[in-house]
Amino acid sequence: MKVLEAAFGLLLVCVVLGEAFETMLLPRRIRRPFRFIALYFRITWGSWAIVGRRLRPGTIKDGFLSVYGPLSVVLLLAFWVAGLILGFGIFQWAIQSGMPKSPSLGGAIYVSAASLFTADSVDIHPLTRLAKSTAVFEGGAGLAFMTVTIGYLPVLYQLFSRREALIIQLDARAGSPPTAAALLCRHTQTQAMDQLGQLLREWEQWCAELIESHLSYPMLSYYRSQHDNQSWLAALAALMDTSALLLAGFKGVRTFSARMTFSMGRLALEEICRAFHENPATSPPDRLSQADFITLERSLAQGGLVFSNSDGNPREKLNALRSTYEPVLFALSDHFLLPLPGWLPDESPDNSDQDPGGSRASELVDSAPAQPE
Repeated sequence: MKVLEAAFGLLLVCVVLGEAFETMLLPRRIRRPFRFIALYFRITWGSWAIVGRRLRPGTIKDGFLSVYGPLSVVLLLAFWVAGLILGFGIFQWAIQSGMPKSPSLGGAIYVSAASLFTADSVDIHPLTRLAKSTAVFEGGAGLAFMTVTIGYLPVLYQLFSRREALIIQLDARAGSPPTAAALLCRHTQTQAMDQLGQLLREWEQWCAELIESHLSYPMLSYYRSQHDNQSWLAALAALMDTSALLLAGFKGVRTFSARMTFSMGRLALEEICRAFHENPATSPPDRLSQADFITLERSLAQGGLVFSNSDGNPREKLNALRSTYEPVLFALSDHFLLPLPGWLPDESPDNSDQDPGGSRASELVDSAPAQPE
């Protein structure tokens, strides 16, 4: 019996089963220094991102990057299955070595694959009781692995759908891509600031779910939205910008919902950044220049949102708030290759404003007379 080979095969099986259990079934963050899945994403996404950075911005680049999320799940499952087959195969080969008609390494791996997929291998059979018990255990492990995998994928896509639901709803409220200026102006123009508070509470819950889902299932972070000008990071950036503006202080506007959403959003950014071993950007670009701030201030004032100077300079308060989350935003943007929205909307139409003929539906909606609620 080859002890070292048997120990290596058994260790490989334990590592694969342990990683699969922690990834698919254990709903908590693992703080062990080394994890295979962390190395897996670092290598595969690192290679994928190198190619993605060299592509020109456009449909081809966005399509190429959008493939990685689902493909990473398929490859991860394939690696786990290959690891189980190889580990059990090496163990079977080692414990039967030196016996009459003992299988070769290739034959043992063949028996391992047949046992894992509960297929019947006619030409090669385990020779010892330990080998037969291992084959039976592998068959049960393979059946359990397939069952858990079948239940794992629907949960994964259910979490993805729940994440995307509010992002799609944000399109009509904050534009495409979403911006804080569009979100606030559209609510002030329709006299719906009370609904903005409800929206912020919904996004506070969304941030909590984002922490739970993206730390338990890190591959979700690489899943991209259906539209190229939308993403979970852009939506979170727009809500953080909106909350920061409200916390900077407007006359007659309450800030409790904005404060809670801002705190939960910053926690989500920091936790995801820490989970992917990224450091906040040391010198991030300025997303809001002085000229843009003046434009933003004028646009908000037209809707009735006027900064209050009673608690200090609102510009300085806003900059202080931005410094607590924008470095993390830029770090995640660089890691996931997800562009960040600006503070002011651009001239591109929203996704929800276009019909098949290319007209903008919002022009009809905005021109309709308002009805009392």
